[in-house]
Amino acid sequence: MPPKKKNQGTDDDLGPMRAARFGRVKNTLTMGFVGLPNVGKSSLTNLLSGSTHAEAANYPFCTIDPNVVQCIVPDKNFKYLVDTWKPPSIVPAALKVTDIAGLIKGASEGAGLGNAFLSHIAAVDGIYHLVRAFNSDEVIHVDDSVDPIRDLETIQGELCAKDASSLQAVYDRECERVRKEKGLSRQATNFKLSEPFTEAYNKVKALVESNTPIRSGEFTATEVDIIRDWAMITTKPQIYVVNLSQKSFVRKGSKWLPKIGEWVKEHGGGQIIPVSCEFEQNYFDLKDDPENQKAFLEQCKEEAIGAGLKGPQAEIRSMVPRLIRAGRQALCLQSYYTAGPKEVRAWTIMKGTLAPQAAGVIHTDFERGFIKAEVCNFTDFKELHKGEASMAKVKEAGKYRQEGKQYVMQEGDIVVFMHNTTTGKKK
Repeated sequence: MPPKKKNQGTDDDLGPMRAARFGRVKNTLTMGFVGLPNVGKSSLTNLLSGSTHAEAANYPFCTIDPNVVQCIVPDKNFKYLVDTWKPPSIVPAALKVTDIAGLIKGASEGAGLGNAFLSHIAAVDGIYHLVRAFNSDEVIHVDDSVDPIRDLETIQGELCAKDASSLQAVYDRECERVRKEKGLSRQATNFKLSEPFTEAYNKVKALVESNTPIRSGEFTATEVDIIRDWAMITTKPQIYVVNLSQKSFVRKGSKWLPKIGEWVKEHGGGQIIPVSCEFEQNYFDLKDDPENQKAFLEQCKEEAIGAGLKGPQAEIRSMVPRLIRAGRQALCLQSYYTAGPKEVRAWTIMKGTLAPQAAGVIHTDFERGFIKAEVCNFTDFKELHKGEASMAKVKEAGKYRQEGKQYVMQEGDIVVFMHNTTTGKKK
């Protein structure tokens, strides 16, 4: 596990880890698509995975059970290692994504299929909040009109309402725990809850009652530890994904984007990624015809130039890789590599993971019997290996290091773990 934060002050210095401070410490975390029915969740899930695992249909609640797909993480460094070693076995990193059926207003009180869907949201670790910002007579909108601000309010309102409901149960459980601890009757009220619990509870209650996600609040490290055990939905890191028409996406403009940006800023902030399922589907459908796929992008570029865009702004590319990378970043996940003539593999770990725990991702024996890690960062390897599928040149340059149990793994480390599998468990 990553080392625990010793500082009990505020968490302003957590940087990218701030987004996932309430989350589980696991290497297999999941992003989930959340939104109203018919905003493009299943279609985009299919596109992210490059497959058709999730059913996509033009009617509400076509996705009854959550569909889970594995999305290959775009990684130029991994591809470089594969091209260098050319092994028979190649295992890239993957991001797990769940397609959750659509919520509607009143879901927190059981409307539609709300209770089941909210439990599916509670089961994921991060959220892609997808909103629709395109008009189409062919795609039904559950509220009969397109208004992403209204939709954002609906979804966030339902998530906050669910947390507010869960918060009462948290308070009741804490009261019951304290009564038992003090040997009081169930009817007793002449006791006080701890100050850290009370402070955390009051802060969270104020946030959800104002339709503001808990993750945006300021908490001490002690409060974060307390809140983490409550399993609140709005503590999860969230990425706002705006589904545009192909025309708006290519021209990089929509009347809704500034309004969405302002709304997000006023409701705790967060990353906004414009996409177009229409564009992505057209692009994906040409995957087996590279020439026509390239021609399609050129056609889109010409349309962008015609709309007044210039230089890099006129370049049109798929947003699928960015979405996958953003999901990994939101969950504070990273990769390290093992590379050799038999296999090149990317292993997923959380940022801040120590070398023995990283070794344990390969096999628990590697963690139990950890001796050391032989490490070279990808940047040094690429600069020094001179085309050889070998670490020889890297070692000659003094860039091949030995690291011990306190080494914090870095993004892009290429590692060989030394271990003694006969070593007993640590006491």
